[in-house]
Amino acid sequence: MATGPKTEAAHFSRPITLEGASNFRDLGGYQGLDGRQLQWRKLYRSAHLAHLTQDDLSQLKALGVSRSADFRGLGESAHLAYDWPQLNRHALTVEPTVVQRAQSMIEKGQDLTASDTVELMHDTYRSFVNIYSARFADFFTLLQRNDDPLVFHCTAGKDRTGWAAALLLTALGVDEEQIMDDYLLTNQLFRRPPVSILGQMSEEVLDALWRVQPSYLMASVDTVRNRYDSLDSYLTQELGVDRAARERLAELYLSE
Repeated sequence: MATGPKTEAAHFSRPITLEGASNFRDLGGYQGLDGRQLQWRKLYRSAHLAHLTQDDLSQLKALGVSRSADFRGLGESAHLAYDWPQLNRHALTVEPTVVQRAQSMIEKGQDLTASDTVELMHDTYRSFVNIYSARFADFFTLLQRNDDPLVFHCTAGKDRTGWAAALLLTALGVDEEQIMDDYLLTNQLFRRPPVSILGQMSEEVLDALWRVQPSYLMASVDTVRNRYDSLDSYLTQELGVDRAARERLAELYLSE
């Protein structure tokens, strides 16, 4: 899997252990275009960064991380704000819907089931394509500016961040199996918030909310394929990631 010998050099660790953030990991080592590997210590994905400690910040400074791409919605960003001087934060706003819709169903007296929640997740992933493509296009614009180490994140670092990672890895030529492996690593690395936040929900519903499933990512992929035939066409036509952009990304983030 993603931390196995296929993807990880002996002297690099994919997960980065931080006290104030979970699901923080390095995308280095995956095999991309022409057999070239993603460079280590360039691209990171994570849950939100509002609770980083001074030790965490020192660790990120040592890694050279100097910019962040924040996919959280306006309310999330205000509630869990961060303004770390060493991180140049770029807001790429994608509003969340799942928790709000789930809570609304409960407040109306509906019996929210795990299957209901899974379908809410599928709807959310479809919205990444149907509503928020421009934000992911902005992400690729940011990536092409330079190769200063960057972390991209949302709140849990699993859904909006997971789709962004899948798009980035696709653009860099990583195969579908490795992309799915990276996506599913969330189930090992994400630390859930206190149950009290969503205490009215059953454990099965909470699992559907806080874990990832292959069908979630495939809801985005299938939406792309239905509208654009392929991820490659979507990257080119909708996100502006044409051949020149891919060459630029490869130059910045793949090994020689």
